[in-house]
Amino acid sequence: MKKNYWILLVMILSGLVIGGFIGTYIPWEWLNYGGEFGLTSPATLNLGIVAITFGLSINITIASLIGVAVAIIIYKFL
Repeated sequence: MKKNYWILLVMILSGLVIGGFIGTYIPWEWLNYGGEFGLTSPATLNLGIVAITFGLSINITIASLIGVAVAIIIYKFL
C-alpha cells in the first residue's frame, strides 16, 4: 500500500508545533535548549504603491525534535 507523503508533512509540522508548545509550558530547561535561525530583521520590498515584508525565523528545540520523532513513529505505524 502506497503511503501519502502529504500526511507525513502535516504530521511533522504538527509534531513541531505540539513539541514547541510542550517545551514552552513545561518548566524543564533542557526541553527548551536549541537554536533559532532565519532572518533577524525582515527584508522589505517597497514598490511605491505597495510594500511587502519578508521574514522567516525557525526555533528548533529538543522538545520540537521529540515531537517530530513521535510524529514519524506514528506515521510508520499507520
